[in-house]
Amino acid sequence: MRQRRCVDELNAALHDAFERRSDVYLIGEDLLDPYGGAFKVGAGLSSRWPERVITTPISEASLFGVAAGMALRGYRPILEIMFGDFIALGFDQIVNGISKFREMYNDQVQVPLVVRTPMGGRRGYGPTHSQSLEKFLLGVPNVSMVAPSEVHDVRALLTNAIEDDEPVFFIENKVMYGRPNRRPVDGLLDGMRCVEESGPYPALTFSGNDFAESSATIVAYGGMVPIALDAAVQLILEHEVFCEVVALSRLLPLGIDAIVESVARSGALVTAEEGSLTAGVGAELTARVQERAWGDLRGPARRVAAADGIIPAAPGLEAEALPGVMDIVDAVLVRQAVRAS
Repeated sequence: MRQRRCVDELNAALHDAFERRSDVYLIGEDLLDPYGGAFKVGAGLSSRWPERVITTPISEASLFGVAAGMALRGYRPILEIMFGDFIALGFDQIVNGISKFREMYNDQVQVPLVVRTPMGGRRGYGPTHSQSLEKFLLGVPNVSMVAPSEVHDVRALLTNAIEDDEPVFFIENKVMYGRPNRRPVDGLLDGMRCVEESGPYPALTFSGNDFAESSATIVAYGGMVPIALDAAVQLILEHEVFCEVVALSRLLPLGIDAIVESVARSGALVTAEEGSLTAGVGAELTARVQERAWGDLRGPARRVAAADGIIPAAPGLEAEALPGVMDIVDAVLVRQAVRAS
């Protein structure tokens, strides 16, 4: 059966939610058909439910406030921020309102708000439309952050986010939209064995040698997952080095059970993210794994990330700034050399 594109699966999840619940609204910029949003995730919704798709002026800070108010009144708004770079304009609403309302009002209110937004580069959009800003949400309490990849069930993840009673930031990688949602079948994907966690936002763990002892655990999310899987295959074919890949879908609250289980087999940790290196998701993951699994690690963790700087628009320069397959391969081989010395 032909695999559908990730954008089509996300669109189907929205149509399902609108069909199932009368309290679901979509709010954001340029959402009306025939445009249907910058990446067409909301295509067709305004034609079927014109009263529940609210297209707005360009004012992200206001959009966060309106969406939060709707959630407090009992609706389940889905806020589309056209580019993830602009969540920065809503940080006061996020940090001092959305994340605090439930506790400030003694659990008498809920904020079932989903913020959908594309993140990441590799499209040549330049410094202000290509960033991955997930790390800036890591310290915000009482919110969830979900970052699907093309090998996750993206339709189920978005459906679960819409049903969540807490605020959820749903981070969609731009490159993922046009790619097939190639999920594992019978525990296999492209010859790699896969184990899926339980729960609404599961991690997937992949192994090229049926979970026998491996040389490293590579942890990735979002757009870095297919790159990490490609690196794992290259390590097998060119270096006879077997690694496990843990593909996270939830970054906040940050669960590391699947990572700890994998590190117990590999003894080594490599994190891969498209955001910049300093104070990144990889730094938090590394710290938490070392707290729980210090005895299993046989050397220092390695972090693969974007350069600490702006992301150029020129394709060649952008490729240099963002992490790729060889960056992960080199990080694993360095760990191999450290272990052997």
